Amino acid sequence: MYKEPKILVCGDRAIAVEFGDEISKECNESVIRLYKMLQKKNIEGIDSVIPTYRSLLIKYNPLKITYEKLLQIVKEISESKAENQEAVSAKVYEIPVVYGGEFGPDLDFVAKYNNLTAEEVINIHTQPLYKIYMIGFTMGFAYLGGMSERIATPRLEKPRTEVKAGSVGIAGSQTGIYPLSIPGGWRIIGRTPVKLYNPSSQKPFLFEAGDYVKFVRITEEQYYQIENEVKMNVYQVKISDFANHKIF
Repeated sequence: MYKEPKILVCGDRAIAVEFGDEISKECNESVIRLYKMLQKKNIEGIDSVIPTYRSLLIKYNPLKITYEKLLQIVKEISESKAENQEAVSAKVYEIPVVYGGEFGPDLDFVAKYNNLTAEEVINIHTQPLYKIYMIGFTMGFAYLGGMSERIATPRLEKPRTEVKAGSVGIAGSQTGIYPLSIPGGWRIIGRTPVKLYNPSSQKPFLFEAGDYVKFVRITEEQYYQIENEVKMNVYQVKISDFANHKIF
């Protein structure tokens, strides 16, 4: 059943379209549908669209498109079932990760905390497709949903002063990848050689909200091989269609 979104005015050059007041897959899907359709239509006067867990911020130029016209477009897209269904299509990024050792110093702690072996933690972590709800916090950081509660683990009591770029961590019931070398308090269980943020690229962020991440276990040897390919700009992340994947 269609539920009309709530519109919040954010100054004279932006509006926030809210689809709910909770973090849920259904609410985020409505956000992503509107986000993708506005991108596809490439409407003159809309400067940018920024998705979050439950809302979409639309920045616009009032000299090129009126507030009333923008509201009409949002309403038409939100009510259109055919277009909404078309916009659901998503990509799956397969991210290679080496787990444990110097790459994942907290893997054993996560295992012990959850009464599991390190191998069981890795198997559980690499099973799901993780939905990218939004990009934020720092450049290219993806907020992922779908991690099993079986490996949920509290953050470090004292954050590290530096966590290497590519580190894969767990904090509470969330998992994520550090796109840059920054301070952080997540439990680090592995690392990927893939670059998530490249400011010199035409598309600086690897991920996009609404798509999915699949973690794939690799060896240390494979890690260094991929790392060299990334440095030479010849490595290609494997990307597939979400519709062809089984959901765990």
